[in-house]
Amino acid sequence: MREITVSINGNASLATVDERLLLSDFLRDNLGLTGTHVGCEHGYCGSCTVLVDGESVRSCLALAVQVDGCSLQTVEGLAADDGQLNAIQEAFRQCHGLQCGFCTAGLLMSITELMSSASSPLSRDQIRHELAGNVCRCTGYHQIIDAVEMAFINSEAAQ
Repeated sequence: MREITVSINGNASLATVDERLLLSDFLRDNLGLTGTHVGCEHGYCGSCTVLVDGESVRSCLALAVQVDGCSLQTVEGLAADDGQLNAIQEAFRQCHGLQCGFCTAGLLMSITELMSSASSPLSRDQIRHELAGNVCRCTGYHQIIDAVEMAFINSEAAQ
Protein backbone atom coordinates (compact mmCIF):
# COMPACT_ATOMS: atom_id res chain seq x y z
CA MET A 1 0.00 0.00 0.00
CA ARG A 2 1.14 3.52 -0.75
CA GLU A 3 -0.14 6.95 0.17
CA ILE A 4 -0.77 9.38 -2.69
CA THR A 5 -1.83 13.01 -2.86
CA VAL A 6 -3.58 14.32 -5.95
CA SER A 7 -5.69 17.30 -6.89
CA ILE A 8 -8.84 16.09 -8.62
CA ASN A 9 -11.03 18.70 -10.26
CA GLY A 10 -9.46 21.30 -7.99
CA ASN A 11 -9.93 19.35 -4.76
CA ALA A 12 -7.01 17.88 -2.86
CA SER A 13 -7.28 14.18 -2.15
CA LEU A 14 -5.12 12.00 0.05
CA ALA A 15 -5.52 8.25 -0.31
CA THR A 16 -3.80 5.01 0.51
CA VAL A 17 -3.87 2.70 -2.50
CA ASP A 18 -2.55 -0.65 -3.59
CA GLU A 19 0.46 -0.02 -5.83
CA ARG A 20 -1.22 -2.05 -8.59
CA LEU A 21 -4.52 -0.12 -8.56
CA LEU A 22 -5.42 1.30 -11.95
CA LEU A 23 -6.16 5.02 -12.12
CA SER A 24 -9.59 4.26 -13.64
CA ASP A 25 -10.46 2.00 -10.70
CA PHE A 26 -9.17 4.59 -8.21
CA LEU A 27 -11.38 7.28 -9.75
CA ARG A 28 -14.47 5.12 -10.08
CA ASP A 29 -14.30 2.81 -7.05
CA ASN A 30 -12.37 4.81 -4.47
CA LEU A 31 -13.59 8.32 -5.29
CA GLY A 32 -17.01 7.62 -6.85
CA LEU A 33 -16.16 9.58 -10.02
CA THR A 34 -18.00 7.27 -12.37
CA GLY A 35 -18.04 9.64 -15.34
CA THR A 36 -14.75 8.09 -16.44
CA HIS A 37 -15.88 5.04 -18.38
CA VAL A 38 -13.89 1.86 -18.87
CA GLY A 39 -14.49 0.29 -22.25
CA CYS A 40 -11.75 -1.81 -23.78
CA GLU A 41 -9.31 -1.83 -20.83
CA HIS A 42 -6.45 -1.76 -23.39
CA GLY A 43 -6.15 1.99 -24.07
CA TYR A 44 -7.72 1.70 -27.52
CA CYS A 45 -11.19 3.21 -27.16
CA GLY A 46 -10.40 6.41 -25.23
CA SER A 47 -13.51 6.24 -23.04
CA CYS A 48 -11.39 6.41 -19.90
CA THR A 49 -9.45 9.54 -20.90
CA VAL A 50 -8.71 12.02 -18.13
CA LEU A 51 -6.31 14.94 -18.01
CA VAL A 52 -3.20 14.64 -15.86
CA ASP A 53 -1.42 17.96 -15.53
CA GLY A 54 -3.35 19.06 -18.62
CA GLU A 55 -2.45 16.11 -20.83
CA SER A 56 -4.67 13.23 -21.96
CA VAL A 57 -4.05 9.95 -20.20
CA ARG A 58 -5.82 6.63 -20.66
CA SER A 59 -6.74 5.92 -17.05
CA CYS A 60 -7.14 2.20 -17.75
CA LEU A 61 -3.41 2.03 -18.54
CA ALA A 62 -2.10 4.21 -15.71
CA LEU A 63 -1.60 3.28 -12.09
CA ALA A 64 -2.96 5.51 -9.36
CA VAL A 65 0.51 5.77 -7.82
CA GLN A 66 1.81 7.29 -11.08
CA VAL A 67 -0.31 10.42 -10.55
CA ASP A 68 0.97 11.11 -7.03
CA GLY A 69 1.49 14.87 -6.79
CA CYS A 70 -0.36 15.59 -10.03
CA SER A 71 -3.43 17.59 -10.91
CA LEU A 72 -6.23 15.56 -12.51
CA GLN A 73 -9.34 16.67 -14.32
CA THR A 74 -12.21 14.31 -15.01
CA VAL A 75 -15.44 14.90 -16.87
CA GLU A 76 -17.09 15.76 -13.54
CA GLY A 77 -14.83 18.81 -13.36
CA LEU A 78 -15.93 20.35 -16.66
CA ALA A 79 -19.26 21.91 -15.69
CA ALA A 80 -19.45 24.84 -13.31
CA ASP A 81 -20.34 24.21 -9.67
CA ASP A 82 -23.87 25.44 -10.39
CA GLY A 83 -24.28 22.81 -13.12
CA GLN A 84 -23.80 25.20 -16.05
CA LEU A 85 -22.22 23.29 -18.93
CA ASN A 86 -18.87 24.45 -20.25
CA ALA A 87 -18.50 25.50 -23.91
CA ILE A 88 -17.58 22.01 -25.12
CA GLN A 89 -20.42 20.31 -23.28
CA GLU A 90 -22.89 22.91 -24.53
CA ALA A 91 -21.67 22.46 -28.11
CA PHE A 92 -22.13 18.68 -27.75
CA ARG A 93 -25.68 19.30 -26.52
CA GLN A 94 -26.54 21.73 -29.29
CA CYS A 95 -24.98 19.62 -32.07
CA HIS A 96 -26.32 16.29 -30.75
CA GLY A 97 -22.74 15.05 -30.45
CA LEU A 98 -23.67 11.95 -28.50
CA GLN A 99 -26.04 9.05 -28.70
CA CYS A 100 -25.44 6.29 -26.18
CA GLY A 101 -22.95 8.53 -24.33
CA PHE A 102 -20.42 5.86 -23.41
CA CYS A 103 -17.55 7.51 -25.29
CA THR A 104 -18.61 11.07 -24.45
CA ALA A 105 -16.58 11.59 -21.27
CA GLY A 106 -13.36 10.55 -22.97
CA LEU A 107 -14.12 12.68 -26.01
CA LEU A 108 -14.89 15.72 -23.86
CA MET A 109 -11.58 15.35 -22.06
CA SER A 110 -9.62 14.89 -25.30
CA ILE A 111 -11.33 17.95 -26.78
CA THR A 112 -10.55 19.93 -23.62
CA GLU A 113 -6.86 19.19 -24.11
CA LEU A 114 -7.11 19.91 -27.84
CA MET A 115 -8.74 23.29 -27.30
CA SER A 116 -6.16 24.29 -24.69
CA SER A 117 -3.27 23.42 -27.01
CA ALA A 118 -4.56 24.56 -30.42
CA SER A 119 -3.81 28.17 -31.25
CA SER A 120 -6.65 28.47 -33.75
CA PRO A 121 -9.68 26.52 -34.95
CA LEU A 122 -8.78 23.32 -36.74
CA SER A 123 -10.11 21.97 -40.01
CA ARG A 124 -12.52 19.04 -39.92
CA ASP A 125 -9.70 16.74 -41.08
CA GLN A 126 -7.41 18.03 -38.33
CA ILE A 127 -10.14 17.46 -35.73
CA ARG A 128 -10.66 13.90 -37.01
CA HIS A 129 -6.92 13.28 -36.77
CA GLU A 130 -6.69 14.68 -33.23
CA LEU A 131 -9.64 12.61 -32.02
CA ALA A 132 -8.56 9.38 -33.72
CA GLY A 133 -7.80 7.86 -30.31
CA ASN A 134 -11.43 8.12 -29.22
CA VAL A 135 -13.78 5.50 -30.62
CA CYS A 136 -17.50 6.18 -31.01
CA ARG A 137 -19.70 3.38 -32.30
CA CYS A 138 -22.94 5.39 -32.57
CA THR A 139 -22.62 8.84 -34.08
CA GLY A 140 -20.53 8.53 -37.21
CA TYR A 141 -18.49 11.45 -35.78
CA HIS A 142 -20.19 14.16 -37.88
CA GLN A 143 -22.01 15.74 -34.94
CA ILE A 144 -18.93 15.40 -32.74
CA ILE A 145 -16.84 17.33 -35.25
CA ASP A 146 -19.63 19.90 -35.60
CA ALA A 147 -19.54 20.31 -31.82
CA VAL A 148 -15.76 20.82 -31.77
CA GLU A 149 -16.05 23.44 -34.49
CA MET A 150 -18.82 25.20 -32.55
CA ALA A 151 -16.80 25.10 -29.33
CA PHE A 152 -13.81 26.69 -31.10
CA ILE A 153 -16.03 29.40 -32.60
CA ASN A 154 -17.70 30.10 -29.26
CA SER A 155 -14.38 30.24 -27.41
CA GLU A 156 -13.01 32.74 -29.94
CA ALA A 157 -16.15 34.86 -29.64
CA ALA A 158 -15.80 34.90 -25.85
CA GLN A 159 -12.26 36.28 -26.05
